[in-house]
Amino acid sequence: MLFVEESIGVKDAARIPGQRTQLPLDSAVMYTEERHWDVFPGTWLEAAGGAETCSCGQPECTAPGAHPAGDGWATEATGSGATARRLWARQPMASVLLPTGRAFDVLDVPESAGFLALARMERMELPLGPVVRTPDRRMLFFVLPGGAAKAAGLVRALGWSPTAIDLVSRGEGHYVAAPPTRIGGMGAVQWARRPTRANRWLPDADEMISPLAYACGQEARMS
Repeated sequence: MLFVEESIGVKDAARIPGQRTQLPLDSAVMYTEERHWDVFPGTWLEAAGGAETCSCGQPECTAPGAHPAGDGWATEATGSGATARRLWARQPMASVLLPTGRAFDVLDVPESAGFLALARMERMELPLGPVVRTPDRRMLFFVLPGGAAKAAGLVRALGWSPTAIDLVSRGEGHYVAAPPTRIGGMGAVQWARRPTRANRWLPDADEMISPLAYACGQEARMS
């Protein structure tokens, strides 16, 4: 299955184009076979008393239905479509989680800053990888592995503090939730910019940091 490329400007921040819903298993297999990404199943949502709760059973869970089910997730993650089918056969509604620091790292920014940066990067005709939009109003920009380790230094070189502008880098030892994972009652993780053949080769963090830091800095000033 191939995705059709989409790009979204700032004015479209409140409305992502309709995306066909896929089963977690189908998405997990697609990520392994078409993108060669490692995947692993996380927790899932369960109906209880008219509400949805996380399968972990913790009433104060901060990411209901969208976090690892145990401590061994790093070794459980697989790049095999056949293994992914077996893992999701045990629990078909388990979330689809992707370990960072392997096939890609992630630069995680506030949603409004992300849309501003995305529009600017498109005008500059910068190479872009996939971009995720989460229901808690974050945007995740996929970059080459190793980007997370140098992101903070690149931001400081531009005169910003990563913490002050809320630019978070995720590399080895971290993970992100991938579409169609649903997070509690907030909604589903979606692609703001889908994986396609055109963006199979990811950009380096060096190419992304300047527009992302600028947009995050503008957002921080207004908040």
